[in-house]
Amino acid sequence: MKKYILIFSTLAVITTSCDKKLDLLPQQSVAEEVALNSDANVKKVLNGAYDALSSGNLYGGNVFVFSELLAANDEISWEGTFNQPREVWLKSMLTTNSFVRDTWLNAYNTINIANNVLSAISIVNTADQNRIKGEALTIRAAMYFELVKLYAKPYSAGSVATAPGVPLVLTPTRGINETSYVPKSTIEQVYAQIVTDLTEAENLLPNTNGVYLTKPVASALLSRVYLQMEKFPEARDAANRGITIATANGKSLALSYAAAFNNSSNVPEYLFAMQVSAQDGANNMHLYWSIPAYGGRDGDIAVEASHLALYSPGDTRASLFYNGAGATRSGKWQQQYKALPIIRLAELYLTRAEANFRAGTSIGDSPLNDVNRIRARAGLGTLGSVTLAIILAERKLELAHEGHAVHDLKRLRQSADGFAYNANEMVLPIPQREVDASNGIITQNAGY
Repeated sequence: MKKYILIFSTLAVITTSCDKKLDLLPQQSVAEEVALNSDANVKKVLNGAYDALSSGNLYGGNVFVFSELLAANDEISWEGTFNQPREVWLKSMLTTNSFVRDTWLNAYNTINIANNVLSAISIVNTADQNRIKGEALTIRAAMYFELVKLYAKPYSAGSVATAPGVPLVLTPTRGINETSYVPKSTIEQVYAQIVTDLTEAENLLPNTNGVYLTKPVASALLSRVYLQMEKFPEARDAANRGITIATANGKSLALSYAAAFNNSSNVPEYLFAMQVSAQDGANNMHLYWSIPAYGGRDGDIAVEASHLALYSPGDTRASLFYNGAGATRSGKWQQQYKALPIIRLAELYLTRAEANFRAGTSIGDSPLNDVNRIRARAGLGTLGSVTLAIILAERKLELAHEGHAVHDLKRLRQSADGFAYNANEMVLPIPQREVDASNGIITQNAGY
């Protein structure tokens, strides 16, 4: 029986036996000996990993939508007709929620493609092996990071050495049988693997790489991971490395806050962004946050007055909001077919400021200078001193509605709409189809 690289596979799709039907080339599959037999084909598979990463269920928007809806706190509301995001907003998800299911499936599909690339690095031209391996490791780590943040209790809840995380699969899945089902690793094990992958990737990736993953992106993702783990010196150093290399290679803050959004292609502030056009790419942030006048749906997500009240007079970040379809909308996602920024340089300055402040250091620059840099771009006055509360407030406003909300809320041990940061309701359920197909090997999350 031939082996196939399953382009749409996960830990448990179906159970089946090795009969003659499996010798038929599955739809959306590529024969292994074809896909991984040359440098060019391995690189094509890597491009497939980027395409999977850009799915609307992943970096094409939904993982960020979930984060914002879970942390709504009456600052945003779901007004759309789709019940699946409404369940997330209300913290009453069903185990059959198709949006939650598809994010899980698509994330593991992306991981599987990355694992296939990693299994064939020796076939890649020697000069390109480090870059290809670094990109695949970063994609795998990014997906495990999103999965463990959404489908497991937060790192800040403690007991990470025993608390269940998500299944870790580090080799290609090229067929589904009884050995395909992997139990959940602990939260600590998942985070350790993410750190291992990103640390290796950071050492392998180039400083620049077009629209693809780079060394500063791996540094930035490491800073996010360490921030969730409350390892502040490590988060500081990773953010500082990202800033140093990025700015030395042409990255900079956009001249205005509005200029950091609704761009047809990458701008210097973007360390990494999903490329979207009328021909390719998904931007579900636009789909759900925008309105029909700009090609969106019905204005599914509205911004409430309690959020608008957080901005000081003269803060240009507030002027990006607009009124349309009967409510206030986030202008970050107004225009159709625009690049979707995943990591902006501004985030790294704020992470460095917070981590430096907590550690009592000024590595790279002082927390005051980093905060004032962000405030100046927003049209606000220079501060003479800074507190942790000020840093966190600037982070909340600068990164509002970009998918950071629930992860910051959880690491800061705050509540959302009356639910504690570590409540069962703040964790997405494992798709019921995965639990059922695994015959109990993959267990359902607590409370479901």
